[in-house]
Parts: sequence; C-alpha cells; structure tokens
Amino acid sequence: MSEVLSVANSWPLWIIAIVVMSLVYFQSIKFMLLGSKAGESVGMTKKDVRAAIRTGAYSSLGPSFAIVVVAISLISILGNPVTLVRIGIIGSAPVEAVGATVGAEAAGSQLGGADYTSIAFTAAVWVMCLGGIGWLLVTAIFTKSLGKIQAKATNTQVKLERFKMISTGAMIGVFGYLGAKQMVVGITESLVLVVAAIVMPILIVVANKYKLGWLKEWSLGIVCLVGIIFGYYMS
Repeated sequence: MSEVLSVANSWPLWIIAIVVMSLVYFQSIKFMLLGSKAGESVGMTKKDVRAAIRTGAYSSLGPSFAIVVVAISLISILGNPVTLVRIGIIGSAPVEAVGATVGAEAAGSQLGGADYTSIAFTAAVWVMCLGGIGWLLVTAIFTKSLGKIQAKATNTQVKLERFKMISTGAMIGVFGYLGAKQMVVGITESLVLVVAAIVMPILIVVANKYKLGWLKEWSLGIVCLVGIIFGYYMS
C-alpha cells in the first residue's frame, strides 16, 4: 500500500492536478462574470445577481458535503491528486468510487486491499478517466439534442411512467449489484449496508413530512458518515 500511495501522491500527478483545477477555477469565475452580465439583459439588478449567486452557493453545500465524505475515503486509496482531479471535474463521488473499484478488480486486486498494487491503482485511474470521457463527450455533442429526445420519450403519461421505471430500475440494479458484492465480503460489511439502507429511507420520510429540503441534500453525506462510524466500531 505504501508503494501505491508514493505513486499516487507523486509530483507529476500533483502538477497535472494543479493544471486541471486551475482550468476549473477559471471556468467557474468566467461563468459567474458572464452570468452577472446576462442578468442585466433580463432585468436583474446587481443586488438580485448577488442574491442568486449566494443562493446557488448555499444550495451546493448539501451535495458537496456528501462528495467530501466519499472523497476522504478515496484519498486513502487513490491519493490526493487523483481524487482532487476526478471529484473536481465530474463531481459524482459514488460514480468515481464505482469506477475505481471496477478498475482495481480488472487488475485482479481489491481496491485498498492487501493485494492492491501500483498496477491496480493505474487500472483504477484509467477506468475513472475513460468513464469520465463519456460524460464530457455526451455533453459536448448531444446537449442541444437531449431536450428533444427527453421530450419525445416522455410526451405521453405512459411513456413518462415507463421512462421513470427504467431509469430507477437501472440505478437500483447497478448499486444493488455493488452492494451485494460487498455483503459477501463479511458480516461487518453486510451490517454496514443494512444500516445505511435503513437510515436513508428514514431521512427521506422525515424530510418529506417536515418539508426539510436541506435534509434531502445532506442525506447521502449523513448516510455515508453513519456507515463509516458504524463500520469503525463494528471492526
């Protein structure tokens, strides 16, 4: 594991991470400036624009908390630079965790396990990067067409219900498969998954009953934190 972390936190990877994140910060600042200018064209005052920016920043705290919790766990097995680049660009911590797991297993190792080598680390990084290309290509090529495709796929109530059913079933199948693979590892892993599966519906029910929108945003992070704490004390 020490060999893997020495590669994962090496200076070449840090240089790449700094360059990539500099571009991300540049884009963020540029979009904010363009948004401020566009606000005037739709009748928004500077005060309205500042309020909109603050609202967007506050709204991002909940989802960001969930990402940070997962990112902390990824740092210990993927290093700081790779985690920073992947989370900074894609922003979907669960997807990155899945990609890293698949990559390590393709190399014949378990992510973070005793047989986790630099080769498995390299495979994990390749899978995450290649998996991320799909998001970027679809965004670049099909953004203008996605609205038309979605409208055509949901233009009737029957199609809309079918669309919801298929997409929900796909997500349940993917994460159910990954969860089942962890359950067969041992009793502790199984209990952590069961506890997480119990906590999440409780949070959603409470959020809906008392109309706590922020609780829904923080739910993934809270569940991850509960699972980590429970797993720590169980082990």
